[in-house]
Amino acid sequence: MQDISQGYFVERALLPNGWADNVRFTVQDGYINTIVSDSEKQYEDILLSGPVLPTIANLHSHAFQRVMAGVAEVSLDPNDSFWSWRDLMYKVVQKLTPNDARVIATYLYIEMLKAGYSQVGEFHYLHHAQGGQAYDQPAEMAMQLLQAADVSGIGLTLLPVLYSHSGFGAQMPNAGQTRFINTSDSYLNLHRNCEKAILNYGRQNDIHKLGICFHSLRAVTKNQIETVLESLSATIPIHIHIAEQQKEVQDCLNWSGLRPVQWLHNEIGLTERWCLVHATHLDAHELNAIASSQAVAGLCPTTEANLGDGIFPAVAYEKAKGRWGIGSDSHVSLSIVEELRTLEYSQRLRDQQRNRLYQATQNHVGDHLFQQALLGGNQACDVALGLAVGHRADFMVLDSKHPFIGASENKDLLNRWIFSCNENLIKDVFVAGRQIIQNFHHEHEESSREAFMRVIKKVIYD
Repeated sequence: MQDISQGYFVERALLPNGWADNVRFTVQDGYINTIVSDSEKQYEDILLSGPVLPTIANLHSHAFQRVMAGVAEVSLDPNDSFWSWRDLMYKVVQKLTPNDARVIATYLYIEMLKAGYSQVGEFHYLHHAQGGQAYDQPAEMAMQLLQAADVSGIGLTLLPVLYSHSGFGAQMPNAGQTRFINTSDSYLNLHRNCEKAILNYGRQNDIHKLGICFHSLRAVTKNQIETVLESLSATIPIHIHIAEQQKEVQDCLNWSGLRPVQWLHNEIGLTERWCLVHATHLDAHELNAIASSQAVAGLCPTTEANLGDGIFPAVAYEKAKGRWGIGSDSHVSLSIVEELRTLEYSQRLRDQQRNRLYQATQNHVGDHLFQQALLGGNQACDVALGLAVGHRADFMVLDSKHPFIGASENKDLLNRWIFSCNENLIKDVFVAGRQIIQNFHHEHEESSREAFMRVIKKVIYD
């Protein structure tokens, strides 16, 4: 706990209203309590040697899937799809122990911090032991994730998932899903145990949060959604996978006569508490329903590209004033730059035009993308990140030794970083006023890397 005010000085920083020069800010108890531009460095201030940006929240993560990144890129079926990828994922998940899950998450979260994410929405559905037997502690696997978050230093928005069925109409789960399955009652018990675990593992400044999560409309029933929402807090975020694949949309139509987002909007109701992950396949009415509700579309551009999901209609969605954030999902990539670049480029490829995502008040595409990802991630993960008074003191420092960072004027800096740089240029990262990444390194990265390598060999190659 930082009980005295610490000052920081930087030559340029990205504030909510844009870039500012000669910025001095102070941090107390993990939060920003003053911030002034056109200022001067005080004697006791820490000088930050490079442009300072807020970190952002990664709103969608399946931590355990990092262990299989890259191993599914083998063509064994001319009709290979998301659904065949899922079969491989089921095989991997059967091998994981609680210790394995913690090791994978610890190294993953360190990588996220080095990439500029300081909060992660962990869409957590690996609940039970092999064979589907519940652990003595229902939140055993969630506690492993909380331990990983504490060791790494990242903030965790824990999203325990209700997953009961294999398809629309309450179909029986299949063998690959046995470790995920809960009833409504066992899920509520799990959620209560997760809440207790957060109180036990939560570090300073309340950086760990809790949300509600339904795996998908095909995995739960209307009665289950209503029961859970009536039983739990009416203020915490709600996440769900939706409309990721055309097959999912068609299956929903066959079952209900409605498309997935249409069904959710009509039967349950959308509000700003909801984060609709992927929402790739929308008609105009669904798109406007999400936008008008002020829910967040949880976009995972690199995973969606990797799985062949399709292209989110971001241009039309932004015209409807829709909110969105980004997540790394299956973690084929851990790069804010790559997620934002892939999102923008997908729109260009579809439309055969350039510079698709911007606003009349902000025509620099990189600045617009970064700001939208920041705001959407905050909403979906129940945090307040950004360089502003009262916000958690999470920020990153870019490496000014790189020509595109050191030589660029403020107006071009984010465009240069997002569209011209592939190497990691995030030098330092602070979370709640505590420096976690220093000169590109984390204190636990070497030991964590070695442990992760052992888990890869065991889970993938043994």
